[in-house]
Amino acid sequence: MLSITNLKGVGTQLTKKLNQLGIYTVADLLFHLPYRYQDRTQIYPISQLQPGMHTLIEVEVVKQQIMFGKRRRLEVQLADSTGYIYMSLFNFSNAQRENLKTGTRLRCFGEVRILGKRLQMIHPEYQVERFSPEVETQTLTPIYPSTEGFSQKTWRMLITQAIDLQKSSRSIIDYLPDHPYSLLEALIYCHQPPNDADQNLLEERQHPAQQRLALEELLAHHLSRRKLREKIKQSLATPLPINSDLLNQFYKQLPFTLTNAQQRVLAEIFADLNQNHPMLRLLQGDVGSGKTIVAASAMFAAIANGFQAALMAPTEILAQQHFMHFKKYFSNENINVINLTSRMPAKEKRETLAHIENGTAHIIIGTHALIQNAVQFQHLGLVVIDEQHRFGVAQRLTLQAKGQSPHQLMMTATPIPRTLAMTLYADLDCSIIDELPPNRKPITTIALPNSKRDQVIEKIRNFCAQGQQVYWVCTLIEESEELTAQAATETLEKLSQSFPEFKIGLVHGQLKSQDKQAIMNAFKQNEIHLLVATTVIEVGVDVPNANLMVIENPERLGLAQLHQLRGRVGRGENASHCILLYQSPLSYNARARLDIMRNSTDGFEIAEKDLSIRGSGEFLGTKQSGELTFKIAHLSRDQDLIAEIQQLAEKITQHHPEHIEPLITRWLGNKMQYGVV
Repeated sequence: MLSITNLKGVGTQLTKKLNQLGIYTVADLLFHLPYRYQDRTQIYPISQLQPGMHTLIEVEVVKQQIMFGKRRRLEVQLADSTGYIYMSLFNFSNAQRENLKTGTRLRCFGEVRILGKRLQMIHPEYQVERFSPEVETQTLTPIYPSTEGFSQKTWRMLITQAIDLQKSSRSIIDYLPDHPYSLLEALIYCHQPPNDADQNLLEERQHPAQQRLALEELLAHHLSRRKLREKIKQSLATPLPINSDLLNQFYKQLPFTLTNAQQRVLAEIFADLNQNHPMLRLLQGDVGSGKTIVAASAMFAAIANGFQAALMAPTEILAQQHFMHFKKYFSNENINVINLTSRMPAKEKRETLAHIENGTAHIIIGTHALIQNAVQFQHLGLVVIDEQHRFGVAQRLTLQAKGQSPHQLMMTATPIPRTLAMTLYADLDCSIIDELPPNRKPITTIALPNSKRDQVIEKIRNFCAQGQQVYWVCTLIEESEELTAQAATETLEKLSQSFPEFKIGLVHGQLKSQDKQAIMNAFKQNEIHLLVATTVIEVGVDVPNANLMVIENPERLGLAQLHQLRGRVGRGENASHCILLYQSPLSYNARARLDIMRNSTDGFEIAEKDLSIRGSGEFLGTKQSGELTFKIAHLSRDQDLIAEIQQLAEKITQHHPEHIEPLITRWLGNKMQYGVV
């Protein structure tokens, strides 16, 4: 493979920056794909310009002046034979002023804006007089994902060199030779689409050349998950056969009966546990479908066979709630359930770690604290990961390594669309609880503009006066615990003025663990009428008497998160309601999301639509963690490729297994073993 140091202009500093982006070779550079395009292939007269256009103009300087205000700027009046436009430069030098004298001819490319009645461009790219009569580019201009210190000009210079080198060396191997587009043809088209290419088709990534690359990228992800599955399945696990008599005794003391869907899923899990290789199963179930008792039943099987079982949850609130539920479930079973969190007092933590290590703790509930080096299990037989999309494979494997190939059960209340499950979850068997318990009430959802806040306040007053409880959820655009907590505190103050007769509580991510738990316990005991909260209560909180939720600024959240939040109500006997209190005006996507929330309570339908609207990275909440990123594929748009991907995976596995590793490395780099679960 040719190194990037073979390219002109790539010295030590540039090499270091490229390496930080995972680019080491000329091939890596070619797989750094544009995310949009600009049309610089024709010059537009000023009279045809419209606000929002990104376009090329050829003009002459009429005059210039320095303007003083909040920011000093150089304003240059430009003209062609059809009209006038203004160029504003906020960061300018004396040399630039000298080059922009009256009568100087320019070519400018930038976004057309309107200020008052005047057209303007702010900091456009421009050339002064040194240009040929013809437009210099005959292709659409690619715009690349970038980072500090990289200009688009640098990217285009490097990638043009990379294409020329590749044309002569042909060093990139094409693993899909039967495809109508060769790999090199597809890459060149994406980097240098001709000037007559359909720009909209390209930006939607639906051109056949892009689909060729998307196919290979999804195939690489699929193969990486199959490889992970094979690796884990090759290890031996101790079978955990279920004792039906013991299990039935356990079920008899529960205050409810399992649904048919829960029983079907448990049959699949028990069959896995009875094998001599580790169970790798994903349990999907909508909000309130009863996944917790399914996990408890699997853990009961592990303990009955002399093993320990661990459950890892993403938040301390959820871990604490699981701890309370499991204490109730196993109160008559002589099973020791303990809770481990990172914020425990030192003495209590030492004692808890000792119980885990000597085996006197049978079920261990915790957060990320479970994967710390200090945690040593005596005999770990089953690992349960709750809200598994919050964890990466690296974390899951770290917990798994605490035992001798323990069985694994992953759970999610964010239903995974079929497209995702088949492509990126090839390492897992999937079970679905597609039935809600008979006591679950449907939730009525309405969307109201913030201008109707007074009506919402009155509805809350009526609810609380009747002895029912209410959630008020605050959200912020900024993903900052500090800012979100501040917003929630301000909301608390305003609501306290509106409801002096009611007790109002506040919970957010910056509170200490014990304070959060104390507030949640008070809310459960009906000592708090109205709970102001951030999205920290998104998962797992169960208060049957809370039957109204107000979500402020819901347009800032995705469908999956809105559905999770809404699932905190509707858990008791009374009718439940959710009010989406939005800020006008709404964008098209935000309005679409709120309409879906009003019209559907089906988590699987909502998940499909959320994926379609937002894409895979945002849907799974992995843009922040950076674990699931696609260069060109889109799981919703490209779901028609799924059948072909599975066929190709089988073909390559059977006939060309030597291609699997390089294919995975090409698209996932050295992070292949840490795909997202």
